[in-house]
Amino acid sequence: MRKALVVVSALLLVSFALQFVFAAVGAFTTPGGDGAYALHSVNGMAIIPVLTLLTILFAALARAPGRLIGLTVLPLGLVVVQALTAALANGSTDAAGASTPFGLTIAGLHAVNGIIAVHVVVGVLRAARKLADPVPADVTRVTVREGEPA
Repeated sequence: MRKALVVVSALLLVSFALQFVFAAVGAFTTPGGDGAYALHSVNGMAIIPVLTLLTILFAALARAPGRLIGLTVLPLGLVVVQALTAALANGSTDAAGASTPFGLTIAGLHAVNGIIAVHVVVGVLRAARKLADPVPADVTRVTVREGEPA
């Protein structure tokens, strides 16, 4: 299960990275429209939540420490915040349907929250790798820095 946790955490990180690519595709699609962000929407509303839930499940099944399980739950909360900020930004338009300064600010927070989520998932992946490849109790890892004698 620990190797599965590493794999699903890596897939989640890839999915988050692709989310930024899909957002850029939507932003640079000409002419823009509702379909411009289709990949971004499908990935953000279906694939990322499913991978997030699988990460939580595999962390629990791998009997990961409580801190790691808690860390795997954090992206789920951030995904909920992402959906709320997207809805609020899209709903914050004027009578003509143009973006308002408030809506643009919320859209900016949507991007910042996405960056935070990526950093959390990087932490999950690092912790999952460490859990899957522990150091034996009788072995001490030594770090040798350049320029120092071995």
